[in-house]
Amino acid sequence: MSHPSRATNAALLTTAALTLALAACTVGPNHVRPAVAVPERFSGASPAVDADAPQPTVDAAFWRDFGDPQLDALVERTLAANHDLRIALAQYDRANALLRGAKFDRLPTITGSAAASDSRASADQQPGVPRADRDADAYAVSANAAWELDVFGRIRRGVEAGRAEAAASAADLAAAQVAIVGEVARTYFELRGLQERLRVARENADTQRDTLRLVEARLQAGADSAFDAARARAQQASTASRIPALEAQIAVAMHRLAVLSGQTPEALVDALSTPKALPSLPAGIDPGTPGALLRRRPDIAAAEARLHAATARVGVATADLFPRFTLGGLIGSQAIDADALFRRDSETRLASFGIDWSFLDVGRVRARIAAADADASGALAGYERTVLLALEDTENALVRHARAREEDALLAQAAQDSTAAAALARIRYRAGATGLLELLDAERTRLQAEDAFADARTRTTTTAVALYKALAGGWPEAPPMRERVGQR
Repeated sequence: MSHPSRATNAALLTTAALTLALAACTVGPNHVRPAVAVPERFSGASPAVDADAPQPTVDAAFWRDFGDPQLDALVERTLAANHDLRIALAQYDRANALLRGAKFDRLPTITGSAAASDSRASADQQPGVPRADRDADAYAVSANAAWELDVFGRIRRGVEAGRAEAAASAADLAAAQVAIVGEVARTYFELRGLQERLRVARENADTQRDTLRLVEARLQAGADSAFDAARARAQQASTASRIPALEAQIAVAMHRLAVLSGQTPEALVDALSTPKALPSLPAGIDPGTPGALLRRRPDIAAAEARLHAATARVGVATADLFPRFTLGGLIGSQAIDADALFRRDSETRLASFGIDWSFLDVGRVRARIAAADADASGALAGYERTVLLALEDTENALVRHARAREEDALLAQAAQDSTAAAALARIRYRAGATGLLELLDAERTRLQAEDAFADARTRTTTTAVALYKALAGGWPEAPPMRERVGQR
């Protein structure tokens, strides 16, 4: 009785060896990074004011280039507590867990089982048999193993797709970090710009209040008319009306920063209420080359990883055209008495080799292959679109930043000149050399110029943030770890 068993085992071992020898066969296309034509340099890139001075390059912690410790602390807290980042991290963890599960498909599945039963046949089933003899007990313990031999790479392609999905999730996490850090920096500088505009509005309101007092004094002296006083009063009220709206925008910005950093809306009001000047900007920001941008942008990395996953799934679907080979085994013990388990002659074993082939269902298989091909084509188009959008985003950011700097310089001169003109108009009005209309017009022009300059300075700084964001500043080379982006 032992010879057939040895022959069967030898056949199974031979089959397994042949199958493993064929395991290098993996059906389906291999992923290759698509070739995308990009220019050698960005058209919006401009040389620094000092051509010999080095321009700062984009690094992960770009916000430190602004030299604002309060912004540094705010960004660090946001990276640790922002809820969108925590959601993205959970999705990254999920993708890695699914990848680990897919890797186990390459290994045998081993399970254990045990059963005990107590049965009794009826008198009709066993007529004439005493009741005690119709009772039967059964006990069984076994270990079972099943292993799909991955001859045509179905499992390997599935693992490859899972690994690519995990890489895409990591890139999504990095992209979320870029977006959120950029939003924090932009909102912070908008807050500082609004505080500067509020200072300008209050200072001009005070100046115009002084003008109103002067006009009222001249009215009592008979030098000015009630019409002049009404015009001065109207202009002062118009300027003062700007203050509540700016205060509301400041409160909204503070609330936004608090929520971005994982805190309740009012948490940062006290800390951020003291105004700070906007930072000075470097002469230029080196955007690098478009080719380097493609390697650095996390949204491009995510799109390529999803293309890789879709390509691997074509192989998974294609493998269904071929048979699946499985090895199975069982070893255990069966007895009618629990004490007899694991004794001689109670052992059981089973070795099996199976083939599962859906060759009669090839139409459905080819339909699934066609669907996987369509998914891969869509992923390729999505990758190419992401590349173009990234280039557009960077070119737009370069142009906006360059033009904002030009506008900033012109408005700075306008604000300086209008302030000087308003001071001269007041002197001339006091001396009676000019009328009230010229003074009010000069003060109105001063307010508009100083407010426009403060707004332009804010816009210049936020366009710098947008440029850093377009160049993927704020993205570390490795995905953030749970200790950095974790639950509190």
